[in-house]
Amino acid sequence: MLAEADDVDRIMAVMACAFDPEFGEAWTRRQVEDALILGNCHYLLAGVDGVTTGAMQPAGPTAGFALSRTSCDEEELLLFAVAPEYRGCGIGEGLLAGFAEAARHRGAVRLLLEMRRGNPAESLYRRHGFVPVGVRKNYYRTLSGPRLDAITFVRTMDA
Repeated sequence: MLAEADDVDRIMAVMACAFDPEFGEAWTRRQVEDALILGNCHYLLAGVDGVTTGAMQPAGPTAGFALSRTSCDEEELLLFAVAPEYRGCGIGEGLLAGFAEAARHRGAVRLLLEMRRGNPAESLYRRHGFVPVGVRKNYYRTLSGPRLDAITFVRTMDA
């Protein structure tokens, strides 16, 4: 899905404030643009009202986004973020539900994601049916040096 430049701006603005630089999880603008050019990547934007939209601008400020990649009958959540000032307001819940529904419409029967151990979003993912299926030991390197495990989660879509 090609993104409008201002949608990429919105993604980058949320990413800049939502991802702690200590963990090196944020992507560069070029990485986001390149992913979206491929055609099998999709994004959702969430406005402060919690409504998720595809390539349409949310009303008001952008509070969060999801970026995913489709492959056959699976969809992988590549990036997911809610701006800190909007956390705890249900935006992440709506955004994750919107991601799952959009993936279902694209034919996904399984959803995948990977996160660093200790990511506070783990409880959100588990509430939405994601279960851990694997660990990559010492996969992430922090800026201060310690390495952290990556945990792979999967959710099988309901019929």
